[in-house]
Formats: sequence, structure tokens, C-alpha cells
Amino acid sequence: MTMMLLNSASLRGGCCRHETLLQLLGPLLSHSKLYSSYRRPGAEPEKKTLWQNADFSLKKGFDVLKTQLSLLKEETQNHLVGPEGRPLSQYLLEQTRVLWQFRSQEDLNKWVISSDVEIGGKSEVYLKLGRNNQGALLYGTLNTEAPRDGETKYSGYCSMRAKPRLGSFRRKKYYDWSNFNSLYLRVRGDGRPWMVNIYTDPYFSHQKDDLYNYFMFTRGGPYWEEIKIPFSKFFLSSRGRVQDSQHPIWLDKISTLGFTIGDKVDGPFQLEIDFIGLLNDRAHTEEFAYEMYDKNTPV
Repeated sequence: MTMMLLNSASLRGGCCRHETLLQLLGPLLSHSKLYSSYRRPGAEPEKKTLWQNADFSLKKGFDVLKTQLSLLKEETQNHLVGPEGRPLSQYLLEQTRVLWQFRSQEDLNKWVISSDVEIGGKSEVYLKLGRNNQGALLYGTLNTEAPRDGETKYSGYCSMRAKPRLGSFRRKKYYDWSNFNSLYLRVRGDGRPWMVNIYTDPYFSHQKDDLYNYFMFTRGGPYWEEIKIPFSKFFLSSRGRVQDSQHPIWLDKISTLGFTIGDKVDGPFQLEIDFIGLLNDRAHTEEFAYEMYDKNTPV
């Protein structure tokens, strides 16, 4: 089950020179569409005609440059004030923080959904606001029938993932959660288990498929439940396989967070999420829940 839950978590943003150029020139192309690795499940890949009917405007170029310089100025000022723009005294005393809450369509636009449709599967997943615009409703149908392509052996997963943060001039920007020790969520599920995935910035190219995981069990029923998951419980995996060499999460280099369902049970599912936040639980003193050892050391 772990393999199927983790297969959907292999999306990583490219940093090639050509893509960076397209990102910077994108606002200048009024009739073209930028390439995006995120697309709605089941949608056909868009044809890229970036330079066809391109309309370059000097004014638009200056507007883009002005916007990015404003963002750079704001980032610089925040850095001088303290971590993430907070005074150091306030930052050190912070006990809780809400990362994502769902109250409008703008909040939903910060997330993307995907399913096994991208590999030829038949699962469906949708994301919308809940009743009275309170919370996000992630729902769909899981289908474990593998595509008949002669290569894919397993199928049946759906996922939801936050878009990575971007700074000025499309630079990568990371979350710093080092002041907290637990993930805190308020959810209402249907009794099915989910995998919580945390992505960190890889220091080496061969670590691009690494991510940290932990199971989130929902109890079902009409009542909301508050779930606290210590970061010490997350284990390291790569391409769906739990790694022998484990180490704690690098909390100062968090890229994004996601949820995946793939419990091999065909049928409908739903998960409501009120908010996702951080908690500094003083009673939790565990540093890491798993044994760490040097696999090169002879027994």
C-alpha cells in the first residue's frame, strides 16, 4: 500500500534555463500559454505554441519588472526585521501557526490535484469549497484497475498537493518550520486512511524523489477531528520505498505538503479540511522515532 500511496508524490519543479526564460517572458506573450507541470486529471496536454502570434509589449515588460522589484524589496525588508518578517522575540514565542485555511476560491487555487489518470488509470478526484465556504472538500472515486499498457502493474491513487512557494523573479522559496515540532490539522474524513507527504529541498540531484511520509487515519462520522502528527514520526521514502537509512526532516527547507489516498479499495472517498497548521508541543520531546545507523558499518 505504501508504494501506491507514494507513487503520486514524484512531481518536482524543473529549473532548466529554458523554463526560467519562459517564466520571465510569459506575461509578455498575450496569446500564448506557459507550460505547467500541473494539469487537471484527464485533461489533454496543451499544445505549446509559445512564439506563434506572440505580441511583445515594452509596457508589460516594465510592469513585470516593477512587480518583481517590489517583491524583492518586501523580502529584503522582512529579512531585516526578522524570520519571515516577524521580530525575533515574537518568532521565538510563537506556539501555533496556520499555514493553509480554506475560505475562498483563492485558497483552493494554491493547491493542485492529480490521480492515476496521468498514467492511464481510471480514478477521479475533485476539489471544491465545502458548505458555507468553510473548508475544502476533496472527493472522488478510487479505481484500482491497472491500465492495459503492458508496463503498469498497479494503479489506484488520488492526491492533493500545495503549490511550491515562489519569491521574486521566480526564485524558489521554502518554509521554515524549525520553530515547531508537530503538524496540526482539523479534518473530517470517511474512515479511510491517507498518507501525509512532506517535500524538502534536495541537496543532491539523486534525492529529487525523496519525501517524508506518515499515515493519517480518519474515523468517519459527522464530527470534525483534530489531528496532531509530530515531525519525528515522519519516515523517509524514495519512489514508494521506505529507505534503510533514515534521518529527521530538514524543517528549514520545506518545499510543500500533500495528501494521498491509495488503500486499494475501489469506491468513493471524501476528505474535508478546515485548516492545516503547525504546533510547538512542549510535552513532545522525541527527536526521531526511528533507528539511525550507518549501513556501511560491518556487523
